[in-house]
Amino acid sequence: MIIQSVELQNFRNYQSLELVLDPGINIFYGDNAQGKTNILESIYVGCTSKSHKAVKDREMIRFSAEEAHIKVNLTRRDTAHRIDMHIKKNSSKGIALNGIPIRKVSQLFGIANVVIFSPEDLNIIKNGPGERRRFMDMELCQLNRIYVHNLISYNKVVNQKNKLLKEAHFIKEYEDFLDIYNTQLVKYGTEIIRIRRDFISHLNDIIRDKHDSITDHKEEISILYEADTDEDSFEKEIERRKPQELKQGICLVGPHRDDLCFTVNGIDIRHFGSQGQQRTATLSLKLAEISLVSEMTGDKPVLLLDDVLSELDRGRQNLLLNSIGGIQTLITCTGLDDFVNHRFHMDKVFYVKDGTAKAAEASLEPAGNEERK
Repeated sequence: MIIQSVELQNFRNYQSLELVLDPGINIFYGDNAQGKTNILESIYVGCTSKSHKAVKDREMIRFSAEEAHIKVNLTRRDTAHRIDMHIKKNSSKGIALNGIPIRKVSQLFGIANVVIFSPEDLNIIKNGPGERRRFMDMELCQLNRIYVHNLISYNKVVNQKNKLLKEAHFIKEYEDFLDIYNTQLVKYGTEIIRIRRDFISHLNDIIRDKHDSITDHKEEISILYEADTDEDSFEKEIERRKPQELKQGICLVGPHRDDLCFTVNGIDIRHFGSQGQQRTATLSLKLAEISLVSEMTGDKPVLLLDDVLSELDRGRQNLLLNSIGGIQTLITCTGLDDFVNHRFHMDKVFYVKDGTAKAAEASLEPAGNEERK
């Protein structure tokens, strides 16, 4: 997959922007708070309909504007596609694929695949379980249309049940309606659990080899899927905890409470690993994610590296950069010194300042471009 161009209108700090990208390595450099991250975010939103920063739609619209527009032109398996997305302040997104409006986000499934790696991702392992569930959801929503349907439906039922549980505290007759929601939770939740379990099993097969290579065969990593309940026990567990749910006024059972455990040499690094181990494991996770997407889709994803190099030491930087050959990559950074000094190949360079992004002068290209490292 290759993203040919991106056009923005009133997205974040960009009133208007048109970018033509190279199929190889694209570098966006400039001072902080100039809009580099916003470019990568717009591409991610355009391809997935969601921001990797978990923000509300209205926050992505330029100040004083009523809506933002993202247009992504891409090629996949020699077939051109255009995604048009209107982000609105007070209503849901409008999405068109090749000029034809689509009603469901799941219709984008199979069109575009992107993997993003940002400084926030370095906290996937050490932060709370919500970060790890978000990682699973962000990836699976690009890979599995059935998962998207079940996740949207499940979250909707959870919200409805939570509302009913709070109201049942004052109106006891509302308890009679809980079984209706519980039946739906089991229906959609069981599929989510099954797909997540298969996903983590598949991911484990890949991440072990990545991590083994990165650590020079000194560490063995494993990801354990900690389901809040399994498929067979879901219904019974809901019934068992019904009194507690009524007391607390919140849904306490289901995949919205799942977690992942990362172990290195048998030790849970969420709680007992060093920062270095956690960062190395996260790097392995992202490299495994790239390989998994390529394997499952038969096509390489676009890689978005959002200022992550500044958060990694030199060794991990080299490991990451040496792993992106043959993948269209967009990298944000504050300067080009590291790329130039290490003769890292850059196909196209953009200078970002005050909501503009312009192709940089050829003199900024590192010497030796004819041979990629």
